[in-house]
Amino acid sequence: MTDTSSMPLIGDKFPEVEVKTTHGTIKLPAYYKGKWFVLFSHPADFTPVCTTEFVAFAKKAEAFKELGAELIGLSIDQVFSHIKWVEWIKDNLNVDIPFPIIADHGDMAKTMGMVHPGKASNTVRAVFIVDDKGTIRLIIYYPQEVGRSVDEVLRALKALKTSDEKGVSMPENWPNSEMLGNKVIIPPAATVDEAYKRKGGPGYDWWFNTKDL
Repeated sequence: MTDTSSMPLIGDKFPEVEVKTTHGTIKLPAYYKGKWFVLFSHPADFTPVCTTEFVAFAKKAEAFKELGAELIGLSIDQVFSHIKWVEWIKDNLNVDIPFPIIADHGDMAKTMGMVHPGKASNTVRAVFIVDDKGTIRLIIYYPQEVGRSVDEVLRALKALKTSDEKGVSMPENWPNSEMLGNKVIIPPAATVDEAYKRKGGPGYDWWFNTKDL
């Protein structure tokens, strides 16, 4: 079995690290103090699936900024490789990559659980959404063979922030839930009296009440 004891979990603080990136050396999570950020790893530069992902992240970078979040990529490649790849994307696809890319030597990737023992030293497609207090709020892993949905990462970020701000839970695929549309779910009743008061309220039952934002 793989030892995952050092892997961070949802609710853990993001580990304090100093990393070399295409935008210079930065310290995480301090570099994004007061902001949310999305750290995503990719297996390697100059690979087709990763290129499609980086183009998608770049084109949605402003949408992430509008939600108060920054993007930062990572792979176990050297800085010059990242820079050349960014240059290739600009020259051939006419897309600017506006966010930094971490040139990891493997230490951070192993600490964050991004390296699968069956896939040599390449990182899997991991996503960490970290809030403005440096707490890891969401973790997604994709295998090397399957590209991510950047729209889903953006949706999850919006759902997390809305949940925090409004004190509600978000249904499947909110705000386009198959069952609830753009409605949200209010916290469950905490007492018997409250449960009886909620019967017949908006939603399906006292334990499943919904509302519009």
